[in-house]
Amino acid sequence: MDTIKLERNGKVIVRSKADYEMNKSAYDFRGFKEYVEKPKPQPKPEPKPETKVEKPKEELKVEVKKDSEWEKEEAPKKTETKKAE
Repeated sequence: MDTIKLERNGKVIVRSKADYEMNKSAYDFRGFKEYVEKPKPQPKPEPKPETKVEKPKEELKVEVKKDSEWEKEEAPKKTETKKAE
């Protein structure tokens, strides 16, 4: 079964060739035209700039404290208010 692609407003639909031939006037009236695939433009390869090989920089050494060395935050002290008697 042959199919045909029709396009209208940038949207593409697929119909059977027999259906299109029988209803060609209706498709034309509604603005459908036979879809023609446009070749996609090939991106031009960009010239790669020459990269200089650099010596690896020394990594930063961070000292991590163990759980026993963590300092616990002090909870805010509660202030007592005097009630009116």
